[in-house]
Amino acid sequence: MSIDRRLLDILVCPSSRRPLRPLSRDQLSVLNAAIAAGGVLRVDGSAETTVLTEGLISDDRKVIYRIDDDIPVLLVESGIGTTQFREFP
Repeated sequence: MSIDRRLLDILVCPSSRRPLRPLSRDQLSVLNAAIAAGGVLRVDGSAETTVLTEGLISDDRKVIYRIDDDIPVLLVESGIGTTQFREFP
């Protein structure tokens, strides 16, 4: 992960205020496979069409946020809920 550890320690989900942690390789793989299959929606209901190279997930594993060009995109409407996946690692 390219985010500075000190920054990661203070980042929280903008909705729940829960701490965020990096997505694991397994989580990223499952997410990107679902995106490639065309079955992933953002919180705002729009389709997520771009695969992630890295991301953050809330510590309760309910919401994923993408990281674009080393910048976390912490917009509630851009989050990806994990409840849309049958089995998310």
